[in-house]
Amino acid sequence: MEGSVNYRQALTKAMAFCSQSERCRLDMITKLKQWELSDEEISLALNYLIEERFLNEKRFVRFYVNDKLRFNKWGKIKLTYMLRQKQIPDELIRSELSQIDDDLYLKTLHDLLKTKIKSVKGESDYERTGKLAVFAQGHGFEAELAFKLADQIMDNEE
Repeated sequence: MEGSVNYRQALTKAMAFCSQSERCRLDMITKLKQWELSDEEISLALNYLIEERFLNEKRFVRFYVNDKLRFNKWGKIKLTYMLRQKQIPDELIRSELSQIDDDLYLKTLHDLLKTKIKSVKGESDYERTGKLAVFAQGHGFEAELAFKLADQIMDNEE
């Protein structure tokens, strides 16, 4: 039922949409525009969703960071980038990223690299370490941390 819907229908659909999963403000604006609501109606709907706690960006960021770290194995750099794409304020991003448990973060990177090392080919350990670190950076982990853990994993492989 995409396309033009009246305000009441859109609000009902928006509440159901928010109830399925955490959403950010940008996701809701996009969805409300798809339903061809006016800017004034979008503003009213967003205010209602926020007041009634269907929409909460702090809660969205907390769940987003947790899920993407655990399931997608994304590092802080990629998380920051993706949240900025969703127009989340930097202050909120920094606040939630600082809540990540350091042990969980290191374990996530360690597990990611431990799995990847089985398929990494190279003529030397130095080259394999570099490839592992680049892989970790592609997942958004900090370069220094990526190289440090890649070195440790390569040392343990010998």
